[in-house]
This record gives sequence, structure tokens and C-alpha cells, in this order.
Amino acid sequence: MTVSSRLPDFPWDKLTGHAERARAHPDGIVDLSVGTPVDPTPEVVQEALRAAADSPGYPTTIGLPATRQAALDWLSSSHGVTGLGLDQVLPVIGSKELIASLAVHLGVGPGDLVVLPALAYPTYEVGAALAGARVVATDSLTALGPERPALLWLNSPSNPTGKVLPPPHLRKVVDWCRERGTVLVSDECYLEFGWEADPASQPVSVLHPSICGDSTDGLLAVHSLSKRSNLAGYRCAFVAGDPRLVGELLAVRKNLGLQMPGPQQVAMAAALSDTAHAKEQHARYALRRAALRSALESAGFRIDHSQGSLYLWASRDEGCWETVGGLAERGILVAPGDFYGAAGARHVRVAFTATDERVEAAVARLAGQETS
Repeated sequence: MTVSSRLPDFPWDKLTGHAERARAHPDGIVDLSVGTPVDPTPEVVQEALRAAADSPGYPTTIGLPATRQAALDWLSSSHGVTGLGLDQVLPVIGSKELIASLAVHLGVGPGDLVVLPALAYPTYEVGAALAGARVVATDSLTALGPERPALLWLNSPSNPTGKVLPPPHLRKVVDWCRERGTVLVSDECYLEFGWEADPASQPVSVLHPSICGDSTDGLLAVHSLSKRSNLAGYRCAFVAGDPRLVGELLAVRKNLGLQMPGPQQVAMAAALSDTAHAKEQHARYALRRAALRSALESAGFRIDHSQGSLYLWASRDEGCWETVGGLAERGILVAPGDFYGAAGARHVRVAFTATDERVEAAVARLAGQETS
């Protein structure tokens, strides 16, 4: 059996025909299917990258102390995660690479169980498949019975639904995993994108003392700068948490030569140390989100969850591919919900990472005022 035969089909290949239909619109496509940043990389980051461009030597896998400290300082100042040391954070080459390889790197293998959310970023399943592990997609811990998973993924705010898990639920999952010796990995790439005014509905890290107590045992949190700082092209991310687990990842990654380039490490530190650009980007997304949400609801869609992340989880109570096709006829491309699990069969994921001009075009088309 080849490695590729163990993997699920790449979902985006199924969207090609609808993308072609949307591109045929007289005013062009409005692509709301993939959450790709479109706004400029902050100048403070570009300046840092230019200053570090002379980088002839090999970078270290563990990363620059200044980069790791910047990550710890950001976790503390922005998210209340305190008490971590430099041995508890590791820069990585984009969060997707880490997520896809993490199960293998932590020694998960055939016969082991990996638990995913019922609706989940597909790369969690890819990582489990590469390890040869069994997969259960569920949001119910009781459904697992006496099983002791090797690895459990959380994602809050969720991709695709934007659902934010409340602190009591996070504490329950942390306790459940610790009782069973299960490694809990929290994908927190959208942690800065909460949209509800109620403080109780704001996203919180599993590494926050109110969730995990005074210990990070068994816990890892994954963070990305792709959306916060428009750094998708830089591949800047990091993982933090249990020093034993971080050390295991470091040992494996040293042997594989998985090293974030030095200039990107400097750029990442600059991005994490600057909050002004992140606040500006958050405000841009808030306006785009509000415009698209209003337009979708006026066009007969229901928006479920969507308290966080950069997506609206929309439904008009029909099959997701019917919705995808109907919107493609208007030149709007969205992601079908079943890309993320069978439970998404009657929803679509609508990204609000398009430019202001393209968002305005989508709003007009949803209102029946599109260019013809």
C-alpha cells in the first residue's frame, strides 16, 4: 500500500467545476472558499525580514531564544497564559505541516486511536492516517466509552463552524484526557478572532491557568500567524505546552531537519511583539464579517455558531453542494460543509478574508444586484 492511498481524497479538487463556473461571472469570481489572507503583510514584519536577510548559516530547530520569548510574551500579554519557559515553545514551519506530522512525531501508530471533532479541519485526519491510527470524529466524550485515545484534537474557535468552546467544557476535556493519559492538542490558530461582546464567549487557550491549573502536563497548543498578521506566505507558527511533549517534537524534528528559516524567525518575533497591526486587521475582518452575515441572512441563509474564526457557517436547509452550485452561478465560491465531516452536509463555510471590494461584490450579488 502506498502512503498516498492511506490518505483521504484532497477535498478541494472536488470544487474545480464550481470554481470555473464562478469565474465565468461577468464581474469575476468572489472566492470565499479558502481563508487566504489578502491584506498586506505589516510593514513592521517586512522591515524585520529585510534586516535579517543576510542569513548564511543553518538555523537551529529549537529556534532563536528571542523568537521563543516573543511567543511566550504574546501568550501572556494577549491570552493570559503564564508561567511557561523557553523549553515549552517551538517555532514550526506553518501550522499545517505540524498538524499533519504531529501524530507520527509523537509516536502514535497502528492500533492507536485519534479523536477529532465531528466537524474538523481535514488535516487532523490526514495526520492520523499517516500514522496508521484509527480515527473517531465525535464531540461526545461519553461516546468513546472506556477507550483511551492516544491523541485528541480540539479546535476553538472552530474551523469550519466558528464555534467557541466555553471554559467549563475545556476544563472537562482537559481532565478527561489527563485521567486517561491522552495527549490533548488544541488548535488555537483563530484564538484572536472572537466576535461576541460577552466576555464569557471569548476564546480561551487550554494553557490558561483557569483551564489547566498550574500544569501543562499532557497539553499542547498550536498557534499560527497566517491570519493574525497576514503571514501565510511566511509559514510562521509555533507549538507550546508540556515541556516533555515539546522536547519529543524537538528531538524528532532535529533528526528530520525541520527548521524554520532564520529570517522568518526574526519576522515572527516582530509580528508577535506588535499589537497595532493585529488590532487593525481584526477591525477589517469585523466589517467584512458584518457585511457578509447581513447579506447572507437577507438572502435566506441561517448562520449557525460563528462566534469566532474567520468563517460564517451558513445553511439554507438544503444539501451543501446544491448551495455551492447556486452561489457559483452568482460568481460566489464557498466551501461545502461535508469537506469537514458528514455533519456538515447541509452547511457551507463562507470565509470573510476577501478584499473589501470583493466582499462588496458578494453583498450586491446576494441582494440580486450583481453585474449581468
